[in-house]
Amino acid sequence: MGTARLRAVLLAEVVTTSAAVAAIRSRKEKATAIGTLLRAAHAEGVVEPATAWLSGETRQGRIGTGWRTLQAAATAPAAAPSLTIAQVDATFTELAGTAGAGSARRRKELLGGLFGAATEPEQAFLARLIGGELRHGALEGVVLDAVAIAADVPLATVRRAFMLSGRLPETAATALSGGAEALDAVALTVGVPVRPMLASPGDSLDAALGNLGPEVTVEFKLDGARIQVHRDGDEVRVWTRSLREITAAVPELAEQVRALPCRTAVLDGETLAVDDDGRPRAFQDTMSRFGSDDDGEQGGLLSPFFFDLLHLDGTDLLDEPLERRLDALAGLLAADAHAHLRMPGVRRPDPEQAAQVLDDALSAGHEGVVVKALAAPYAAGRRGKAWQKVKPVHTLDLVVLGAEWGYGRRTGSLSNIHLGARDPDGGDPIMVGKTFKGMTDELLAWQTRTFPEYAREQDDGADGYAVMLRPELVVEIALDGAQRSIRYPGGVALRFARVLRYRPDKTAAEADTIDSVRALLA
Repeated sequence: MGTARLRAVLLAEVVTTSAAVAAIRSRKEKATAIGTLLRAAHAEGVVEPATAWLSGETRQGRIGTGWRTLQAAATAPAAAPSLTIAQVDATFTELAGTAGAGSARRRKELLGGLFGAATEPEQAFLARLIGGELRHGALEGVVLDAVAIAADVPLATVRRAFMLSGRLPETAATALSGGAEALDAVALTVGVPVRPMLASPGDSLDAALGNLGPEVTVEFKLDGARIQVHRDGDEVRVWTRSLREITAAVPELAEQVRALPCRTAVLDGETLAVDDDGRPRAFQDTMSRFGSDDDGEQGGLLSPFFFDLLHLDGTDLLDEPLERRLDALAGLLAADAHAHLRMPGVRRPDPEQAAQVLDDALSAGHEGVVVKALAAPYAAGRRGKAWQKVKPVHTLDLVVLGAEWGYGRRTGSLSNIHLGARDPDGGDPIMVGKTFKGMTDELLAWQTRTFPEYAREQDDGADGYAVMLRPELVVEIALDGAQRSIRYPGGVALRFARVLRYRPDKTAAEADTIDSVRALLA
């Protein structure tokens, strides 16, 4: 009986593990519980879907099933669990590939069959998983810990393989099937995007320089979008910071990289749309190009600015100090025809020179600067202290939890938005305030048009008629700090929050945490 169970791990076991993880506060205990399930899933050959589900996603990504479709699939639950991980994963694969004439009917049939075979707890789990609302405390980092436990390999080895492959389910399968040796064999591959190194917020330019010392470079921080560009011969591919490929939408970026004097390269940088005088256009103009396959005119042509080089002509540079990577980048962009592709900055500046870089960046319409340690390797996927971004206006990336219908001049518009910070333990976003400030008429129209697509319920409560949203949209908020509050569950509230822009390049998993908000308390 035990052997048969190993050959058919049930969805019910994933649901039970999910519920247990949600009830546990200890990160180590969460990882241990997940690791136990991953070992059983590996024995059946379904560790990839199990890993994906426990990190809150399907292995197939978005499977084209909206909330209304899920509601329409509601049916009486099964009396006893019978669905296996393999069966559910196969259904997800068919759902993801269903398109064209008759697809709506086929989706309904597939979901109906799936939910009809699921118990009540399984139905609730599937609805949250497909709807993108599965938050049980098993964030990416916890699942990485679990993979290390399940495979009995060093966590650092798992993390590095994951950062280089960018795919957590595949990393889990590699770890459990081949151990540390197989993980060590995972290398940077031109054409496979690497999770980007991230910068931590710096309190001020002086503080960042004080923390990192004189061996630094100070570079412009653009009001643009992160890109990673891979070239292999004449083939050039472009990804966003979330590793979504946008090559077809940005042909002008590919053309400029194709003209560089190299055979293979992996470049890291930012891109943005600029006016004729070189000043940045609105962030939305840049983002309007991503996901578009037009002729390059919508939102204006994009200009790339590269600040790092991870690979060049067969040589990986990830583990080299930043100074060497910058030398290699400077050599690649040495010709006058390519010099404009390099991010402006100064190495080893004195305090006055560093301040001038910041002034120049702000005068040119950019956000600020990034101070980087010249001795640091490229820590793919990590937000460490080796890179510190300095901006004169403090901002947070928060999750939109809902919006209230406006009144007066804003009658008929979804206006006052509810803001949530990410729970570092993987729970629901924690509300930290509301704001209707900083919204243009154009933005109000966009919110009113877009928010209903994300609606999960409507609440006619004390705060007025509101549309509550699935926590998927990220908005960048400027604020003057934070204050203690008994009104919100996190015990903290934003001060003078106003909307700067929405961040379609970021997911809710990349939003700032409640700890970041609490750190602003005076």
